[in-house]
Amino acid sequence: MGLSRVRAVFFDLDNTLIDTAGASRRGMLEVIKLLQSKYHYKEEAKIICDKVQVKLSKECFHPYNVCITDLRTSHWEEAIQETKGGAANRKLAEECYFLWKSTRLQHMTLAEDVKAMLTELRKEVRLLLLTNGDRQTQREKIEACACQSYFDAVVVGGEQREEKPAPSIFYYCCNLLGVQPGDCVMVGDTLETDIQGGLNAGLKATVWINKNGIVPLKSSPVPHYIVSSVLELPALLQSIDCKVSMST
Repeated sequence: MGLSRVRAVFFDLDNTLIDTAGASRRGMLEVIKLLQSKYHYKEEAKIICDKVQVKLSKECFHPYNVCITDLRTSHWEEAIQETKGGAANRKLAEECYFLWKSTRLQHMTLAEDVKAMLTELRKEVRLLLLTNGDRQTQREKIEACACQSYFDAVVVGGEQREEKPAPSIFYYCCNLLGVQPGDCVMVGDTLETDIQGGLNAGLKATVWINKNGIVPLKSSPVPHYIVSSVLELPALLQSIDCKVSMST
């Protein structure tokens, strides 16, 4: 790690600053209620939602030739058909998808303590939001949690040539802020994209948010620092800067 102070921090969005997984679970619960009360799907309701969850986790799309609404409605359509049999029911799939999506977005919020932390940090360093994913989906989340005003720049992977962990998107972020990779810290919850990407781009440091105390695989990228909450970041940045002062 270089001997310059931290000048910029790149934050991941999902499950780093906002609880996307929790919001998604809330959405699934609403769909289960709908399927049970309106359509009398008893145990099938949960099976359908579990199948959709698996499809979402395996999702792979090329942003230029797939509409995310069509893709995700198809997940619901397939899950309903796989569980119930019979003809495909696009109308019900759309009803489920839009209920899940709207509920999920309602629960995507920046906590007050996270807002306060970002506000204070921005007095000292430049802040950038760097999120992977489909352009429409990520922009809707950014709007829902109203986080744009806390950052000097926002970069969505789906709008770029490459996403994290490609070094190119990190260099693009550095150029936006007028900083060098050795001035920057990447903060995120995913080893394979956030941490590997920061390492690939030669950033000053990578910080892994490990909320659930997961033990990573031996083959996983190794972060410079591990914290259990993003709120531990200000103290960590101070200690990184202290090391710089001491070594200079």
